[in-house]
Amino acid sequence: MLNELIAVVNSWIWGAILIYLLLGAGIWFTFRSRFVQIRHFTRAWRLVLAGRQARHKDGISSFQSLCTSLASHVGTGNIAGVAIALYLGGPGAVFWMWVVALLGMATSFIENTLAQCYKSRTPYGSFIGGPAYYIDKALKIRSAAVFISTMMVFTFGLAFNAVQSNSIALTVSATTPIPSWLSGVLLALLAGIIIFRGIHAISRVAERVVPFMALVYLTVALIVVVIQFDRLPEVLHLILANAFGLETAASGGAGFLMAQAINQGVCRGLFSNEAGMGSVPNAAATASPSPHHPATQGLISMVGVFADTIVICTATAAIILLSGQLEPQSGLTGTELTLAAIRTSVGSWGDLLIGASMLLFGFTSIIANYYYGESNLRFLHKSTRLLTVYRLAALVFVCWGAISQLEQVWTLADLSMGLMAMVNLIAIVLLGNLALALLRDFDNQLQSGQEPHFDRSLFPFLDQTIDPDIWIEKRTTDSTEVQSESESVSDSSLLSRDLPEPDC
Repeated sequence: MLNELIAVVNSWIWGAILIYLLLGAGIWFTFRSRFVQIRHFTRAWRLVLAGRQARHKDGISSFQSLCTSLASHVGTGNIAGVAIALYLGGPGAVFWMWVVALLGMATSFIENTLAQCYKSRTPYGSFIGGPAYYIDKALKIRSAAVFISTMMVFTFGLAFNAVQSNSIALTVSATTPIPSWLSGVLLALLAGIIIFRGIHAISRVAERVVPFMALVYLTVALIVVVIQFDRLPEVLHLILANAFGLETAASGGAGFLMAQAINQGVCRGLFSNEAGMGSVPNAAATASPSPHHPATQGLISMVGVFADTIVICTATAAIILLSGQLEPQSGLTGTELTLAAIRTSVGSWGDLLIGASMLLFGFTSIIANYYYGESNLRFLHKSTRLLTVYRLAALVFVCWGAISQLEQVWTLADLSMGLMAMVNLIAIVLLGNLALALLRDFDNQLQSGQEPHFDRSLFPFLDQTIDPDIWIEKRTTDSTEVQSESESVSDSSLLSRDLPEPDC
């Protein structure tokens, strides 16, 4: 009875509310930001590449932060989830994944810029932040901040890690003689070595593993495309025609087919890149961006959405569609469909590739998901003992997930993530003016030929609501510092950059 009730509530939240909120927010922020995801697309990639070289004594690099967030949401869903979306929604689902990713890039900019503004400094000198922090500091709604933190600890730190462990164990047991329980123990041991060393260890692992695993997977997808290049125009036509139900228009099934394509494409795109969900800001807040401006990390976060959905999800879709293995009502879906597709294209060694991809994608998701939970646990209670208990609990869930049937856990995780996302979306809509004003400040400095640099003293609302030890560095020239922290701003042109208060 309880499972059925939760399933009904989930269907209502995700099908009737959340999808429209996420799409609406993406459209709203796209227009309000003057299409930031297009205007700053190439700049965002340049910042990512530059961020790989940058290091900062107080935090991790922007590139490490991006890899940590990608480690979380580039997971088994990019392999199995895309296959399910294609099976249920048809090839047209790919087109709607692209649309939702483009809109989500603007939403991602907003929430991650806010996370950078309202980050806090830990006793160890690093940074921490996320939705709970900007809800508490800017909106002053402590109860909502506590709620979203609690949901994050359960959803990412525990439930999602059990699900990732389950997916990995099933794949490993299907392709090797290793039993599921041993997979769970090995995963827990490896994860424990990393997570007990903190965010710096997590980010270093993500920085090395995420680009490698993505490059290998994309290389195989490219090989598949090259082998069957003559079929590529046919597949592209199939995607576009199916997206709008054109091939069944004559038989009267266009409306249903298009609805299925939209529903599956939008859901998979939203679930995959997590733009607006409130998860990625937990990683974005840890970075020390260069240039020294909150909007820098907001722009870099857009690359994560693009890479996850438009690059990696599209790679999986290309492998499946070019193989000819997608057959409606065949029952072949999920990881099995992706495996069958890659076997058709590259032979039996495709099993090894999918197994390795599932292992790496899933493992990096486990350690990044764990950190999302830790960040929010630290918001709820700054107790070293409690943190140790949480770390052990996360590892227990990894072991348990490998040998369990997780339908109820997955259903509960969906519910908590849906509620969490609703709270975060409302918050970023209310606080959107702050992020948009920071974007204008970033743009204005670029247009005047300066490297963007955030000066909190120019923005009274932010100056009053962000932590006093955050964003205190001043722009310097070759000879002198532009302005000391005690000086006030007298230039009326600078005062015009003042931030509006939230829409609440």
